[in-house]
Amino acid sequence: MSTGAAGGGGGGGDNKLYVLLVGAAFLGGGVYAYQTVRGDKQRYQDRLTEIASRPNKAAAGQPSAYIQSEAPAVEATETEEVHEQVSEPQAAPAAEESSPPAPAVEESSPPAPAVEESSPPAPAAEESSPPTPATEEPAPSETTELPPAAEPVVEASAEEPAEQPAAPVVEDAVDSAPSPAKFPSHAPYLLIGGGTASFAAARSIRARDPGARVLIVTEEPDLPYMRPPLSKELWFSDDPSVTDTLRFKQWNGKERSIYFQPPSFYISPEELDSAENGGVAVLTGKKVVHMDVRGNKVQLNDDTEISYDKCLIATGGVPRNLQVIERAGDEVMERTSLFRKIEDFKALDKVSRNAKSITIIGGGFLGSELACALGRRSTESGLEVIQMFPERGNMGKVLPEYLSNWTTEKVKREGVKVVAEALVKAVTYKDDKVEIQLKDGRVVKTDHIVAAVGLEPSVDLAKSAGLEVDSDFGGYRVNAELQARSNIWVAGDAACFYDIRLGRRRVEHHDHAVVSGRLAGENMTGANKPYWHQSMFWSDLGPDVGYEAIGIVDSSLPTVGVFAKATAKDTPKAATEKSGTGIRSESETEAVAISPVASSTPAPTVEHHKDDYGKGVIFYLRDKVVVGIILWNVFNRMPIARKIIKDGEEHADLNEVAKLFNIHED
Repeated sequence: MSTGAAGGGGGGGDNKLYVLLVGAAFLGGGVYAYQTVRGDKQRYQDRLTEIASRPNKAAAGQPSAYIQSEAPAVEATETEEVHEQVSEPQAAPAAEESSPPAPAVEESSPPAPAVEESSPPAPAAEESSPPTPATEEPAPSETTELPPAAEPVVEASAEEPAEQPAAPVVEDAVDSAPSPAKFPSHAPYLLIGGGTASFAAARSIRARDPGARVLIVTEEPDLPYMRPPLSKELWFSDDPSVTDTLRFKQWNGKERSIYFQPPSFYISPEELDSAENGGVAVLTGKKVVHMDVRGNKVQLNDDTEISYDKCLIATGGVPRNLQVIERAGDEVMERTSLFRKIEDFKALDKVSRNAKSITIIGGGFLGSELACALGRRSTESGLEVIQMFPERGNMGKVLPEYLSNWTTEKVKREGVKVVAEALVKAVTYKDDKVEIQLKDGRVVKTDHIVAAVGLEPSVDLAKSAGLEVDSDFGGYRVNAELQARSNIWVAGDAACFYDIRLGRRRVEHHDHAVVSGRLAGENMTGANKPYWHQSMFWSDLGPDVGYEAIGIVDSSLPTVGVFAKATAKDTPKAATEKSGTGIRSESETEAVAISPVASSTPAPTVEHHKDDYGKGVIFYLRDKVVVGIILWNVFNRMPIARKIIKDGEEHADLNEVAKLFNIHED
């Protein structure tokens, strides 16, 4: 027993020693393996971080079509191609980096090695591992599309490079291509909409707060631009590539771009947080679909959220269509254009060069401008241009009947076939033609329709934001400071504001967008100014006939017109030559609205029925008070008209008031 006990004790000791030795060996090996893997991991991460920090502009011209791909194999292939282009100056690192995506396709089903290797840095994988590998290298290629899609993807690649070998993330990245990391999650000043009002607000914010960080979110693919030239000067350009350059000659002969500022004016959204002096960034191709006013954040159409301190809604509007056209079927809809954006101008320009006949439905500003523009082109190409409207004459809702009739004759002289008092009953597609049937039995056959029948304000955010929409005029109701709710302002076409002189209104014109956007921007920085500006608008029927208007110009109101003989200086072309700008309201501000000095030349009696209305002033009255004024071929006198409306006085003799515009001295 004692021998056995002793022998057992000795054997147990040896076993323990053996277990200790084996355990120590395993422990040492594990520590060595862990340190080796960790060291390799760190070296690999340092390598990728160093590469990611290098300039990536070499790939700026490469498309990012890989985001659209669905098949993992294609995704990996395209990733490799872009990868090589990005790393071309560094041949060796590029070869190392591009190698993981190849096995990634094979390992997409059983990614065991990738799981083992990536297991230590689990937190990094939780943060943003899915989008990292797929977006890591192609990110620079997105910078050429527009600033909005540039650097945050590169930042993500620098933070989680170790996930590169994991194949499944390539698939995941396709599903989450519009990663929130592409743009900042917070913007001190968030402007919804990329039109004139937003740009004016951004410029105003930066003027008052030079270090401000402003983010503009726009559904359009373009940087902020002006809309008036789309229906005016662009059509009269001699440059055959005008649809590509979007540069045009103004009536004064000076050339300019439709864009307010070149791309270099803006910073990319990724730089918004880090830019030392702030800046204005534009996020294109994104739509705000939901507002959380309590949480001060918005949701985009890709489910991304952006928080804000101050927010401006400047969503403008969408062009209306006739229900009879919408119900006519696909064949008719495919041959119908609405007109609002750059892409609409390009599309209609293409149609006008290929179609034999175009019919414009609408007799307002836009319809008449397009009719004149296309009519001028018809003399060269033989294009048939038809304009139809329910009124008796062009701009019949705005101009008094005698002036509307004169304008209609002017449009006809431009080569346009005018169909007045036209109420559309039905639209069909038959024998390769669009047939427009009118209620009085007339039928108009054409190749293409342009519906220019008004604008519907974009108020999609009203419900989620709890904002009030005006039942009479449409648009978001705002107070005197253009504020809809705490930290939310509205400007431009979408704002329904209270005019202290004319009551509640909603205005759809360039000058209003400029001035209301500017004021909203000031108030977002704490100015607390009321919107008392009387905005003006203008319309040109080519370079020879144009008018400027202010206030309520409604042909149903009583009007008084005073006219004089026009000279060569009384044209839109001459007016822009004198003012130095093609967008006349840009040179005209409320600050120059000084007290006018009347002309000493006696004015003739008021004339309503003349065969030639060369130039003149039309007063619109409500209760004997002037509430609207049209300056017909009279330019650069808008401050005088503004003051007359602002004073709100009754005038016994409007001939005396007409003297203030000096129309008889020129």
